[in-house]
Amino acid sequence: MNYVYLKRLYDKRAELEAKLELHDARYCFGEEEVDDGTDSDLRQRLSEISDEIDALESRPGR
Repeated sequence: MNYVYLKRLYDKRAELEAKLELHDARYCFGEEEVDDGTDSDLRQRLSEISDEIDALESRPGR
């Protein structure tokens, strides 16, 4: 398994989660311009990265 690649995926997922939290906080405080599709884009990217991490971790020989 390529542990460097897996670590980069973990780091990218953490970065996207932080961006999503910031986006959600801005939305909660009434900033209307944040309702531009960024939320769904971030959630989609998080889902894709999480699926890739799951696939890598579930490979035989890990």
